[in-house]
Order: sequence, then structure tokens, then C-alpha cells
Amino acid sequence: SSPAAVISRWTFELSRRYQHLLDKTVPHVLNRWIGCLALVLIYAVRVYFVQGFYIVTYGLGIYLLNLLMGFLSPQVDPEMEDGPSLPVSGSDEFRPFVRRLPEFKFWFPLFTVCFNCFDLV
Repeated sequence: SSPAAVISRWTFELSRRYQHLLDKTVPHVLNRWIGCLALVLIYAVRVYFVQGFYIVTYGLGIYLLNLLMGFLSPQVDPEMEDGPSLPVSGSDEFRPFVRRLPEFKFWFPLFTVCFNCFDLV
């Protein structure tokens, strides 16, 4: 009944609903990427018509390239580990390509940064 408890309960409920919405988007990969692409295109058109904010866009591009490199990189560097990388006997385990940054963790920062850039422009 104290104001701090009410605010704490309210923020917990808000974060729980937000996480529920994020969890509902996980199986809809194509729709998520289409929405993200639409946000990026709207941002690009907005920057073009405003004729400015190129430094912000440059910084955003560097951040997105960093995310892309993490998405395309393997979790374990094959040059750094000892031994053969392919199984040589039936008892060796085959390890498929595992990304350093999973698809959802690549999409989510990209989406939030693009969404938050509308406040800057």
C-alpha cells in the first residue's frame, strides 16, 4: 500500500506484459523482419527528407554492422580449438554451425534501435 510498493508492482506487471508480447513474436520470424525492414525504410526516407542526421545514421550503421558480424560469426572459432573440426569416427559428435548471436538477439536490438531513432530525428 506504500507508493514504492505500488510502483514496484506496476513496473513488474508492465515488464511481464512486455515479455509476454516479445515471447509471442518469436515464432513469427518473417513478420518480424518485414516490420523491421519497414522501420528501416521509413527511417531512411525520413532522414532523406529532413536532409540531416547523417552522423546519427552513420553511428547506427556501424552498430548494425557490429550486430551483423556477431550474427554471421560462429560461436566457437574453429581455428582456436584443438583437434579436427570434422568427426573422424562414429563416436565423434557432429556440431553444426552455431551462431555467436542468435537470430532473435540480432533482430531485437536492431528493431529497438531503429524504433528509438525516430525520437532523434
